Amino acid sequence: MTRFDVVTLGETLLRMTPPGQLRIEQAAYFELEAGGTESNTAVALARLGVRTTWISRMPENALGRRIARTLMGHGVDTSHIVWAEGERLGTFFVEFGDGARATSIIYDRADSAASRMTPDELPVELFNQAGGRHLHLTGITLAISATSAATAKRALELAQAAGWSVSFDFNYRSKLWSPEESRRGCHPFAVAADIVFAPIRDAQTHYGLPEEIAPEEALAALRQAFPQATVILTLGADGSIAAVPGQDPIRQPIFPGGGTIGRIGAGDAFTAGVLYRYLHHDREDWLADALKWAAAAAGMKFTIPGDMGVFEKEEVAALVESGGYSDEVSR
Repeated sequence: MTRFDVVTLGETLLRMTPPGQLRIEQAAYFELEAGGTESNTAVALARLGVRTTWISRMPENALGRRIARTLMGHGVDTSHIVWAEGERLGTFFVEFGDGARATSIIYDRADSAASRMTPDELPVELFNQAGGRHLHLTGITLAISATSAATAKRALELAQAAGWSVSFDFNYRSKLWSPEESRRGCHPFAVAADIVFAPIRDAQTHYGLPEEIAPEEALAALRQAFPQATVILTLGADGSIAAVPGQDPIRQPIFPGGGTIGRIGAGDAFTAGVLYRYLHHDREDWLADALKWAAAAAGMKFTIPGDMGVFEKEEVAALVESGGYSDEVSR
């Protein structure tokens, strides 16, 4: 038995949010959360029963320890964090909009401890057949610094040498780099991955696809670019479309009747749902089941404030089974 089912690495930030729909300028205090796409995915996976470890570089102070203890509290292994004295934790501010006012995010993450990750800080001893099974990476880790990107590249090489499977999510952030920089940085990871995740807007941004392109055509373009991978294209309110190499595409709608308060992190919960079923499937037609679990996990996350999918496996399984939400009170 391997020690971990999923290994991931990246930056987790301290999220600060004014209560309710207050603007940052109005706030007398902020609610604090931990948030980062890789750790959000790791938390959701751990809560689905997947053995998960998260690699990062954190400041050796109370803020860094808060992040680590939060993840540990949800079942994520944090023993591979590199602790750095005298460095800073990246932060971001979320101002939730309402009606005509959009939600906005302000990042303060330049020169953070995580952005200083280097390849020689990776736990090389972890990357073997007994250490793990699957590596999950995202474009955000590539974007925060050149050394962080080099660390992710080395992790990919080590995982492939160990015979692990790999997933990659473009997760484009316009405040971190340009579309062309992102395409150049992400493409080598996508062509090496066994599973590629991309919102349709990222596919359009990176590969020049028309704005009005049909999902089936966008998926076909990505399958041509990454013929080795199961490609999963998320479509927002229209659900998702995906295909295993050599098989026909599958559509999956969102679950009806979901919440509206926890949109941030829903994509990470979706990813966790896919990876959970991918790692536990015993059939060639695993993808349809995985997309249902992904839609259910994302739907549950929409009902949960914060960045992380704080749900139970049984809740997600019940939603998959029922196909929709219930307004009954569980007593």
